Parts: sequence; C-alpha cells; structure tokens
Amino acid sequence: MLVIGGGPAGLAAAIAARRRGFEVTLADCSIPPIDKACGEGIMPDGLEAARALGIPIEQVAAQPFRGIRFAENGISLEADFPGGHGLGVRRTVLHELMVDRAAAEGVHLMWGCAVRGIDADSVTIDNRTMHARWIVGADGCNSSTRRWAGLDANEHNSQRFAFRRHYRVAPWSEFMEIHWSSRCQLYVTPVDPCEVCVVVISRDQYLRMQEALTLFPEVARRLAAGPVSSRERGGVSVTRRLRAVADGRVALVGDASGSVDAITGDGLCLLFQHASLLASALVAGNLGSYRKAHRQLGRRPELMARLMLLLEDRHRLRRRTFRAMAARPVTFARMLAMHVGQLSVREFATNGLELGWQLLTV
Repeated sequence: MLVIGGGPAGLAAAIAARRRGFEVTLADCSIPPIDKACGEGIMPDGLEAARALGIPIEQVAAQPFRGIRFAENGISLEADFPGGHGLGVRRTVLHELMVDRAAAEGVHLMWGCAVRGIDADSVTIDNRTMHARWIVGADGCNSSTRRWAGLDANEHNSQRFAFRRHYRVAPWSEFMEIHWSSRCQLYVTPVDPCEVCVVVISRDQYLRMQEALTLFPEVARRLAAGPVSSRERGGVSVTRRLRAVADGRVALVGDASGSVDAITGDGLCLLFQHASLLASALVAGNLGSYRKAHRQLGRRPELMARLMLLLEDRHRLRRRTFRAMAARPVTFARMLAMHVGQLSVREFATNGLELGWQLLTV
C-alpha cells in the first residue's frame, strides 16, 4: 500500500494499515514536523479514535480541557464533556508523535519526495515508479490524488478563512472557548500550562488576528499579559462532501476525502476514524464498505456544522439561542453530548424541539 501525504491523515492511515499486516510506504514532499493553521483541540471521541490506532496522544506535552464554552457580549454557555476530556496539543508536537509511531510500526517513510502522478497500480515518485495494490490519497483539501483518480466531483463546497497564533499566557479556563461576533468566531484552546492557541475564522479573507481581537476586548486584555509565541499562520476551512471517496484501487482519507467546517473541531477525530474504517475495508478487499461507512460517519459532524453556521450571520437568532440555552443549561450540555457522539440523533431531535420552544418563550 502506498500513502500519498504525510500529515496526520496519511500517518493515521499508514499506522492503521500496518497494524492490520499491510506493507506500507508513505511519501510526502515536506520534511517533518508539518504544521497547519488549526485550533489544535482534540475532542474526547478523537482521543478515543487515536487510542484505537495505538497513538498515545496523552503522553506528549499537551493540556486537557474539560468542555466547551461559548461567549458573546456578556452571555456565556459552558458544559463539560459527558465522558472524558479533550486535549489541546501543538500541531507540530502531534505530528512528531505520529511520525515516531509510524516508524515504530514499520511504515517506510519517504520525506522530501514529490509524488508526480498515479496509474492503475503504480505511483510516480520523483523520477521512479512504485507499484502498489492500494493507493491512499491523504494530501489535503487541494488533493492531487483526488484529481488524478477522477474523484473531484462534489455535492457541496464552501469555504471560510482561518488565521492562527500562539500566546505565552496561562490558560484562564478549563474549557476550549469559542467567542462569537457578527464578523467572526475566535477560538481559544489551552495547549500547555503556559500557552494558548488562538484562531480566528470568518468569511473575510482579509481579517487578521490583530483586527479580530479588537472585537473581543476581554480576550485581548488576557492575551496582552504574555508575548506572542508563534507567527501568524493562515489556512482555509473547507466544507466539502464528495460524491465518492474511493474508486478501483484508490481511496481518500482526511481532508482529501471531504471535510466539515472547522467550527465543529472534528477534523482530527474524523481522520483517525477514516483510518480505522479504511484499514478494515482493505482487509476485506472491499472499498465499497469504506465508501458507505465514510458517508455515515460524516452525517453527525455535517449536521452540527450546519446548525452552528446557521448562527454565524444571524445575530438576532444567535442572541436568542444563546439566551435560551443560558436559561436552561442542560440544553447546551445535551448539544455538546450530541457533538461528541454521546447522544443519539433521535435524542438530539427531541432536544431540538425543546430549544425551539425556548426560543419562542425566551
């Protein structure tokens, strides 16, 4: 098996397949550690999915957080995860851990090697051809593998813009925080006892961290207590659902296989889960089962992303929703439980009816 792309998605797929007995080679033109502008928070279900792959994220430098907090103009909503905790970890730290884990599992790692194209059963890397029974595309949102395999057709595609920076200040809460305004959301994730990761996400590609912080004076005041500890890094948060994520001998994982908006914080969890599902399908020699399971896996985070983004440009609806949930905190707690897979869709639908009634009466 040959994996194209050496980020977390490719490494997770390589580790999962190697643990099921496959000979695995991974190729990427970059040199570790590979960084990316992301919120750096992993939800409890993501940690569980990583543990299933033998990736001990809890053993590296990281900071636990107990739940999620929403905040806007004096309204604050918070809830603990119903089981376990989340973990904030620098992307470079996570990548180094996964590289070491892949090497320990026996994955053949080819760093600094450019993949030029794929054929029915081969991959061109630099100036040589390597044959592979299975080809896995894990090369991100702008996947070349997806294009080469003819899997670019999508059912939905939209994007927002993200910028990330780290600050050497002690986390001021035990939650991952999402601060809302009419122009953007600001995410604050503790990644160390003395450091936080801050990400701004909006539809404005020109909105940078310095301007965004003027919209959140309390957060800006807290961040002013310590120095900036990383340069500002930008990225694109893409919402994309593909018509198919596998064909013939080629399968896609991670962002190459479609993605949900970063507002859900589900990116890492999904790629770990993709890796496990794909490994099982490869053992059975049936990528059809992977296509079906991949689509089913995406339904919950896609629903949560739609619900949360519904509030993005609707200030009055957002304020009414936040007030309603503040008046009955169990509503927010149940939504968080749904978000991390601890509440069924049926139970969530009941919760939705309760929230609708609260919006009418608040």
